[in-house]
Amino acid sequence: MLISVIVPIYKVEQYLERCVDSILNQTFTDFELVLVDDGSPDNCGVICDEYAKKDERIVVIHKENGGLSDARNAGIEWALKNSDSEWITFIDSDDWVHIDYLKLLYNAVKENNVSISSGRFVKTLNNDEVTKHDFLSAKLVSPEEYYVEDRVNAIVAWGKLYKKSSWGKIRYPYGKIHEDEFTTYKLLFANEKIAVIDNVLYYYFTNPNGIMGQGLSIRRIDFFDALEKQLIFYKKNNYIKAYKLSLKTYYDILLPMCIKLNDSPDFDEYKKIKSILKNKLCKVLKRHNKELDISFSKDKWLYELAYPLLMKYYWIFSSQFNKIISFKKNKEH
Repeated sequence: MLISVIVPIYKVEQYLERCVDSILNQTFTDFELVLVDDGSPDNCGVICDEYAKKDERIVVIHKENGGLSDARNAGIEWALKNSDSEWITFIDSDDWVHIDYLKLLYNAVKENNVSISSGRFVKTLNNDEVTKHDFLSAKLVSPEEYYVEDRVNAIVAWGKLYKKSSWGKIRYPYGKIHEDEFTTYKLLFANEKIAVIDNVLYYYFTNPNGIMGQGLSIRRIDFFDALEKQLIFYKKNNYIKAYKLSLKTYYDILLPMCIKLNDSPDFDEYKKIKSILKNKLCKVLKRHNKELDISFSKDKWLYELAYPLLMKYYWIFSSQFNKIISFKKNKEH
């Protein structure tokens, strides 16, 4: 088989058949489908086994629940050790793909002699939305161009075809959410060019019960930890456009969260998050204020948010200093 299609599965019983059927109906047929049942408590495991009985291309891995990263890693490990496939792609189990998804991604890597190809995606709320369009030829872009042009599409794990050998030392971080942010950029920037198809090939279903539909929690800090690693990488390797975009993304998401948490009730969980995020805000002000064009004179309120104790003493000192100046002026007159 040329391609290993890896699908991590957890609590998606009502969406799983739609996903699997979209893969089995591909016009490109030289693939194996690796269904990773991540200890799902519903009937997902049973559904996977039933599919495996019907199609010999399907391999089912049943494992204890370890999260999305662990499930993807299990699929990667299986493909590296047990398959002669040359390529890997990921599809999330509540999403689905265009009937030509594999064919177009494979043609793009072969025709352009590259190790990664990618299509576009669309967010959808219904079960049968399919984009009809004339297919375009893949264009070759640098990883930085791709990242800057369409950061979200560039950073997600799914919707891409990867050379299997690219995964020799790279794995998803165990126990993390926003695992794509920790990982995909390493694969992208290991290449000179990426083949990008300007057609919608992947249908991202907005699942209210999925990981990304959950509310604010301490685990959301993973997003900022991942972006910090990206910032270091981009700056070190002189990817200036990627660095600036990543920094802007970091700051534009971090600041509103800090403001919101600053005005929120002091629940124990929020206290922890508030403390961590304010610490990160302090660091970004200290390390990247020039790039963000932030200065004390222009943004005192921002420093007051980040350094409340320091600013308290600043305002006390400033007030006393102004009184002294005023007193001296009055005495002179």
